[in-house]
Amino acid sequence: MDALAIKDKSLERYKKERDWFAFLCEAADMVDTPELELQVKLLRILLDSKQTVVDCVYEDKPFIAAYFCNAPELFNAMELPWYMLMETPFLGASAPYLIEDLEGVEGMGIGTDLCTAIRLPIYYIENGQMPLPSAVLGLLYPCDGAPMMHQVLKHNPGWKDVPMFCCDPPYTSDDRAIKYFAEELHQMSRFLEKHTGAKLDMDRLKEICDESNKTYSLWQEYNELRRAVPSPHGWEIGGPQAFAITQCFVAGDPKCTDWFRKLIECAEIRVKEGRGANENKAEKIRLLWFDIMPYGWIQEFMPWLEEEWGAVIVMDMFGNFPYTLIDTSSEESIFYGLAKRNLVDAPMIRQARGTAENFSGDISRIVKDYKIDCVIWPGHMGHKDGAATAGIMRETCRSLNVPFLHIGLDLFDSRYTTVDEVKHKVSEFFTAMGLA
Repeated sequence: MDALAIKDKSLERYKKERDWFAFLCEAADMVDTPELELQVKLLRILLDSKQTVVDCVYEDKPFIAAYFCNAPELFNAMELPWYMLMETPFLGASAPYLIEDLEGVEGMGIGTDLCTAIRLPIYYIENGQMPLPSAVLGLLYPCDGAPMMHQVLKHNPGWKDVPMFCCDPPYTSDDRAIKYFAEELHQMSRFLEKHTGAKLDMDRLKEICDESNKTYSLWQEYNELRRAVPSPHGWEIGGPQAFAITQCFVAGDPKCTDWFRKLIECAEIRVKEGRGANENKAEKIRLLWFDIMPYGWIQEFMPWLEEEWGAVIVMDMFGNFPYTLIDTSSEESIFYGLAKRNLVDAPMIRQARGTAENFSGDISRIVKDYKIDCVIWPGHMGHKDGAATAGIMRETCRSLNVPFLHIGLDLFDSRYTTVDEVKHKVSEFFTAMGLA
């Protein structure tokens, strides 16, 4: 297979995702509402990011594969395009070809007890359907599954010579741990300089971190608006999108700040008019969904929650805002701030890397701040760290006098626990707890 054919194959799935989101963007652009205008802005940022990677592959320009918690402000400062190794399960989960890909995973004999968000990228890597980067930034936390994917990379003939760096995460979250992780980020930036030819300009990094601080400040302002009763937005707008804008594409870009301004504008209008997330159903249950959204079957389940029960997801794990703004007065303070944001603050990383108090503390704060009526821990089959703390979460909710439901499902594959089964469990829970 010649070089062009290899590039074409490596981009086969990536281009399908790009085209799928281009289709969604065109569809959303045909409806004139403020919320859909927001979605179009987000989709265009996503499409620009994907097209940049495609261009880098064909033009032999440096780009990297990484994760959201590897301080993406650094990538922007170094003008390094990037994509997330686990991108498809999150971004492409609504695409019509996902089940076919999952069947391909099973055909390879990969254990179904491994997180689907890790199994799918392994399938793409082994089948040559993932863009081959100049370098990889791996992930040693929060779970054991991610390092397994690194082993696949190092043994795959196409990837084994791609240089890889993994920041070493300390277990604690104290000042010493953050300083240690800041040095890891320093080493990571030197690794990127060596293997991509890009250079880190501290003046540029300061500028980007200042802009990033603006986006995070607006995120906090938006989350204050979500405290309103009824909440202006539910599952469709807010949490996952806010996270993606700040951490997954071009962190610290003015386009992201502009998106948040529009988000606040939409929420302020709805709060002023007393309009809730669902125009057709009054808000009856204020729900904390304490995990990732069910991306593989979100459209089958979330509208049902609102229409059937008036249950609105007022907050979720990825919409939660525990972030610290970065002090940009010096190089040391910038790296310290990036270290804290990506080691201690980032969702899922925050909860799963460390002590159980990270779960219970966040639940307590969110329940009180957002007048939450009940908490659902979906129990994603890949989140075995959370399974170990489910009892602590339940006791936390009991002390708050808030009902708690632990389901057990796959957030990406509806065959694990069917949508009908999930609906039945949730319905029984709402009824039994007197929330109906």
